[in-house]
Amino acid sequence: MRYAVCADVGSTYTKVAVVDLDGGALVAAASSPTTVGTDVLHGLDAAVGTAAASAGVSAGGVPWYVCSSAGGGLRLAVVGYEQLVTAQAGRRVGLSAGANVVHVAAGRLGAAGLAGIRAARPDVVLLVGGTDGGDAETLTHNATRLARARWRVPVVLAGNVDVRDDLRAVLAAAGVPVTVAENVLPRIGVLAPASARAAIREVFLRHVIGGKRLSRGSRFARLVRAATPDAVLTGVEVLADALGGDLVVVDVGGATTDVYSVLTPDERATGPGREVAGSLWRARTVEGDLGMRWSAPGVVRAAVEERLLGDAEHDDLAAGAAVRAGEPGFLPAGEVDRAVDARIAALAATVALRRHARGAATGERAGRDLRDVRLLVGSGGVLRHAAPVDAAGVLGAVLTDHAGGWPLPRAARPVVDTDYVLAAGGLLAAEHPEAAGLLLRRHLATD
Repeated sequence: MRYAVCADVGSTYTKVAVVDLDGGALVAAASSPTTVGTDVLHGLDAAVGTAAASAGVSAGGVPWYVCSSAGGGLRLAVVGYEQLVTAQAGRRVGLSAGANVVHVAAGRLGAAGLAGIRAARPDVVLLVGGTDGGDAETLTHNATRLARARWRVPVVLAGNVDVRDDLRAVLAAAGVPVTVAENVLPRIGVLAPASARAAIREVFLRHVIGGKRLSRGSRFARLVRAATPDAVLTGVEVLADALGGDLVVVDVGGATTDVYSVLTPDERATGPGREVAGSLWRARTVEGDLGMRWSAPGVVRAAVEERLLGDAEHDDLAAGAAVRAGEPGFLPAGEVDRAVDARIAALAATVALRRHARGAATGERAGRDLRDVRLLVGSGGVLRHAAPVDAAGVLGAVLTDHAGGWPLPRAARPVVDTDYVLAAGGLLAAEHPEAAGLLLRRHLATD
């Protein structure tokens, strides 16, 4: 048999899976605390060693496929021509590339605009603007402004093709690390994320991983192949192709709740109701105020705003959220703690899905029509480690949210990614697509 090690080095835990590449089977799994305080390789090597021993294989004799969100993952700033068109298109593309979009600027950059980007501390800047053959002045101004500012953060240039090569030369001559991609919005209503997504991934691997000083030496940088959300979205895409239909993934984490959805393109892609900034049929959104630990108080606030939480329940849940925010390593010690965790998770998932479907989080005027979603996948430690009845309750809350103001899935089957195979499938997709598809179908798509 041929095996592979798939690992996700998260901010808190490092998760490892050993996969049989011939049969697409999960052979063994293990996890270990991520050792950000020393060297992330310590935790990674420990988790791989445990999983490999369990599988009866040599850790050094099989290929490793690693993704990472340690050290805050990938922080991206987007600079575009107009807030509702190219800047919004760039934001959607950045999210699809696995980035945490920390700043969006539109129009001609001035001193205040540059200061705003610097204050956001991005790892990468996505510079977009103008359709192909359209406006070039704003993109030219912004690239020239970054060059004159002696900008040193890597830039991905993905705007108007007519001036792209000239602007690359301007940035490179000023010492700006620049990578060129195809225009994210070549025509009004046409969103083309693939090239920019690949370029952002390349910059993440070449510049960001090593720059975060997560490990001594270069071994960790050589091992990492993608940002974790990028790998997960790839896994979601593989699963959707295997399923042959629409699906949604809700990943409830300690600091954020991420939502991934894959929809089948319909007449809105070309009809009169199409989005000016284009429709991203395979999308991801990040809710930075919704999480199980650091962001737990944000869940309570959002639930009140959405009228999901009444006065009678508010005080107790707010107190529990405050405890979790003050102790990110908090572990539920009994039935009461587990019940509070389950309730916070249900609220986080429900609010995140509402925002995603309404379009508030994706920037789509028409929102995202989830009526034809066939599979709802729950992910995150709170669901993987919860009692089945609690995990079912979290996903059930999402599927019965009739007051949310968004079209509910009509016949979605809920399932939890208990074996954490979405990231593994995404990591394997490029080199071992058949194994990736088999792995995801076996664990998530079977009836």
